Amino acid sequence: MADVGTLLKNRLPLAAALLFPLCAIAATSSSVDDELSAVLNRAGFTGTVGSSIERRLGRPVDPRLANLRRLLWFDTSGGLHNDNSCGGCHSPANGFGDSQSIAIGVQNNNRVGPNRSGPRNQRRAPMAANTAFYPKVMWNGRFSAPSGDPFDNSQGYLFTAPEGSSAFPPFDPFVSHLLVAQAHIPPTELVEVAGFTGTAGTIGPEFDQFDDGLGETVPLPDASGFRNEPIRQAVLARLNSTPAYLALFGEIFPEVAAGAPIDFTMFGRAIAEFEFTLIFADAPIDRFARGDREAMTVQQKEGALVFFGQGRCSSCHAVAGRSNEMFSDFEMHVIGVPQIAPAFGAGSGNMIFDGPGRDEDFGLEQVTGNPAGRYKFRTSPIRNAALQPAFFHNGAFTRLEDAVWHHLDVYESAKNYDPVRAGVDRDLTRHLGPIEPVLDRIDPILATPIDLNAREFNALVAFVRDGLLDHRADKQSLCGLVPATVPSGFQTMRFEECPQRTRAATPRP
Repeated sequence: MADVGTLLKNRLPLAAALLFPLCAIAATSSSVDDELSAVLNRAGFTGTVGSSIERRLGRPVDPRLANLRRLLWFDTSGGLHNDNSCGGCHSPANGFGDSQSIAIGVQNNNRVGPNRSGPRNQRRAPMAANTAFYPKVMWNGRFSAPSGDPFDNSQGYLFTAPEGSSAFPPFDPFVSHLLVAQAHIPPTELVEVAGFTGTAGTIGPEFDQFDDGLGETVPLPDASGFRNEPIRQAVLARLNSTPAYLALFGEIFPEVAAGAPIDFTMFGRAIAEFEFTLIFADAPIDRFARGDREAMTVQQKEGALVFFGQGRCSSCHAVAGRSNEMFSDFEMHVIGVPQIAPAFGAGSGNMIFDGPGRDEDFGLEQVTGNPAGRYKFRTSPIRNAALQPAFFHNGAFTRLEDAVWHHLDVYESAKNYDPVRAGVDRDLTRHLGPIEPVLDRIDPILATPIDLNAREFNALVAFVRDGLLDHRADKQSLCGLVPATVPSGFQTMRFEECPQRTRAATPRP
């Protein structure tokens, strides 16, 4: 794939004449301000969502519960083989997102960062920051709030098997937010944390063991179908055998202090509470919307006008209504992302990919079983995208400029994709899945190329990179959340981009 500059010159003969210093932009600052203010008002963007968490929860965030989950986040005891934690795939150095193009979960080398190695999963781990406002989570949207509001459990929460729609019923007082329900899932995922030996011999003969490590489970005799429950019980057994965790949970839950065991509802509430503290939605665009016209540079403002205007970006990266100003419509689209997969061979990956060549990702179809959902993925919320080392569900692009360019002409971008030039790790450059079937299903929104001149393109990139970045989410701020020690006593993973001296025993205020 040619670099962005070459592509712009080929597509736009006048591009060279348009590359001039920012000070030469004809529009006055005041006119740009007025235009952007009007655009944001029409879009329903207020810049206030970041301060709304406690109002939406109907209570203050509990710092003790959040700190407990912070410790759990970095403690490998949540995995049955002590070989991964939430922080392994959701790193504070990347805005609590992945350090990889395609995640590396269990069986890793105990590093988090550019030198992390081990068998790959199927997709990039998404950012955990701001997820409190997401009505649909995961790339294939398999966990969602039917109400369209993650704070509203009036219609329950929709999950895939084995949980299904009945696991977290309407009006359950212990599962009052989508994140509390979703928190029940990661410890049960074989490729993320649990590992492949399952729970054989650890909880009782009534539960069968898992299969041979290829991501599928042997049917269990329990008619309810809750095949994840054995793993949850094993994780709870570990927590309940750790005096430090019993003491910490006992400080928050009186029943544990009175001798009752830690249960998974408590675990889920702790996970969600920590994520309620990971709200980083006070970017320059937010401050501008609240009246600070100096919060954004002129280039960022012009980029925002492109974003909401001729760039057609806000068609999917929406802000109003259920989007909660997260720059995503939380719907599923086919946008022509090249299909990359781990190199073939023993130990190359922990997932079986889709398609006849085992080199495709069918996206939504995996959830619904309906071929109409093939290659569809949830629109990525793009706040703090500058902190990501890779973009799209599989990290096929590692430069923001290339990711933005892809949206402008998905056919040209996909057909000329070169994984080496795209900058993905070597083990992801050796084989590409077929692209024509993906392009045959492209979303009509992107079927027609989007024409931007060089100045507009550069401004759009500046807006997405800097205008949507809350600097409280950068690694200088978040690396301090990595604890020096964890209650289990296990060694924490090595966060390559977080110097040891930044680690703290308590969370930052």
